Amino acid sequence: MSKVLVLYYSSYGHIEALAGAIAEGARSTGATVDVKRVPETAPTDVAKAAHFKLDQAAPVAQIADLAAYDAIVIGTPTRFGRISSQMASFLDQAGGLWARGALNGKVGGAFTSSATQHGGQETTLFNVITNLLHFGMTVVGLPYSHQGQMTIDEVVGGSPYGATTIAGGQGQRQPSAIELEGARHQGRLIALTANKLFG
Repeated sequence: MSKVLVLYYSSYGHIEALAGAIAEGARSTGATVDVKRVPETAPTDVAKAAHFKLDQAAPVAQIADLAAYDAIVIGTPTRFGRISSQMASFLDQAGGLWARGALNGKVGGAFTSSATQHGGQETTLFNVITNLLHFGMTVVGLPYSHQGQMTIDEVVGGSPYGATTIAGGQGQRQPSAIELEGARHQGRLIALTANKLFG
């Protein structure tokens, strides 16, 4: 079976929760799954003052780790419709991997969160997907086989480009059951694709 990395940055735990669901979905296929986070770049006093969730269980990744996986799923909150500076800083260190084609042919995916329904989720997903394509990866999104993203009965994230959640302006909303199922579904599809290619 394939080896999957769920790589994320999460200030307040929303992306961390989606990362867990992505990993759960990937593991359901028999894949080996690791969940890692990128380093925090904000000074500790600033992060504490902003009430960042600093007690996350996932180990901190090293850029060299990426080459060891068959699939990499990247999660980051939106920052004005772009990826967080923490994730950008980490991915910017991947020039050596890119230069030697270390990620060519691997499977990738993206997931995100935003404060509001229209807060840049899809442009953030495209920012991640652009990185994945530059690395030579095959991208798997969240197709409408996840029917939950089509509901109009409640506010819900989700996009054909990847799993998403809406956090609220104060971070008060945690991922819903539908959003977590979307993340599990995407994780399952990414791992199934990697299993076919590398299993």
